[in-house]
Amino acid sequence: MRYLHSMVRVTDIEASLRFWCDGLGLVEVSRKDYPQGQFTLIFLAAPVDADGVARHNAPALELTFNWHSDETYQSGRSFGHLAYEVDDIYALCQHLSNMGVVINRPPRDGRMAFVRSPDGISVELLQKGDALPPSEIWRDAPNIGAW
Repeated sequence: MRYLHSMVRVTDIEASLRFWCDGLGLVEVSRKDYPQGQFTLIFLAAPVDADGVARHNAPALELTFNWHSDETYQSGRSFGHLAYEVDDIYALCQHLSNMGVVINRPPRDGRMAFVRSPDGISVELLQKGDALPPSEIWRDAPNIGAW
């Protein structure tokens, strides 16, 4: 057995791709429309995993967009979060903040932060390697909302 992907439903493809790709830096690996079922599947991956996802041997994030749906998706407590290792947690959090993304749990410790996608998916960002030295910008930043 091997892990293939996680799927999240999205309500706005453009807003979702802005967050996941422009914000977090994932890349779109494939996209397919299913007219009979009236949905679109978009597979995303971290750049380092993109070739492996295309060959079906690396995990991916699947965005599912249901056409003509006005449903608001709710996440239960049974779902926790998706996690990504990042090269510079401070730079990424600043980039996301500049895009208007709320940093729900700032990287006060130089190691971990949480944000939410446009559809409320909780995303944990973890600093690659050792924690970065404390940053004055983030050190005293408060938690905002839930993650």
